[in-house]
Amino acid sequence: MKHFVITYRLSEGNAASWHDAIQNFVTALDGDAEIAGRISYRCMRIKDGPDYIHLAAAADDEAIKLLQSRDYFQHYTEESKRVSGGGLEVRPLMPIAETRRVL
Repeated sequence: MKHFVITYRLSEGNAASWHDAIQNFVTALDGDAEIAGRISYRCMRIKDGPDYIHLAAAADDEAIKLLQSRDYFQHYTEESKRVSGGGLEVRPLMPIAETRRVL
């Protein structure tokens, strides 16, 4: 399992439109028969602020390669860079410990 955190500040566009784009991406992930269940994705915003955190996990390298080959991923990546004003950071995470049940 590979984990990533994506962080940025919304600096271009409006939050409502961006939230719709995020939901469309998540819907595309869930609707992709080859990827569903192999990629986990969660987006959160710091309450009352412009800062966003996305948590992503992939079952394996093949799931990542499949995702990167999808047009919807390419479009979402470009939009993410645009709305962040180029301030988007993607960082791999190394899990150390976790509870038995992850919510």
